[in-house]
Amino acid sequence: MKTVFNAILAICIVALVYICYASIMGPINFQNEKDIRDAAVQTRLIDIRKAQEQYRNLHNQQYTDNFDTLIHFVKTEKIPFVFKQGELSDAQLESGMTEKKAMDIIKKGNAKEIADAGLQNFRRDTNWIAVADTIFGKGFNADSLRYVPFGNGAVFEMDTITQIARSGAPFCLLEVKVPYTTYLNGLDEQEINNLIYEQNQLGRYAGLKIGDLETANNNAGNWE
Repeated sequence: MKTVFNAILAICIVALVYICYASIMGPINFQNEKDIRDAAVQTRLIDIRKAQEQYRNLHNQQYTDNFDTLIHFVKTEKIPFVFKQGELSDAQLESGMTEKKAMDIIKKGNAKEIADAGLQNFRRDTNWIAVADTIFGKGFNADSLRYVPFGNGAVFEMDTITQIARSGAPFCLLEVKVPYTTYLNGLDEQEINNLIYEQNQLGRYAGLKIGDLETANNNAGNWE
């Protein structure tokens, strides 16, 4: 009987130790895995932001709310890259010289006029370079932009809205987001619920996002 009691006691002690260990390591393991997933999602959101900013530059300051359009832009479009050599001096600027006037003189090809204007070492050349190669580098998979890392095929929520500034000029706002439940799926459900509750109590979005449809914030991430 004593042997049975000791065995039961040993099992209870082991169970208690495991429960204590799990109660300590559970939140730590959750946070470690969350950090890994957060980093992957943040990197993807930053890539979307880069693509959207280039898209806006070539589309009348408007973003797109369509991933097909954005991905096609990254794959096929080119953006201007200006090679600059030399700067206009204070004296040249004070005399009314501008970069446009300087280039007009250079394009005429009159060596004396160029020399008289002091533009022998002044150059502004524009080359058009593929978007993907410019902002992402060779081998970038543009099709991945829409997909949430660890999201099992889930796609980011992306939306735009056009508002009117006090000056009367229209401006476009962008928001791209994903809730915790999408990319933390499979982790401890109670920890996820605790995280969502905490963010809700603070009046914050329970997930990761860039931009905002209500307030212009230069497309900042809510983790930045």
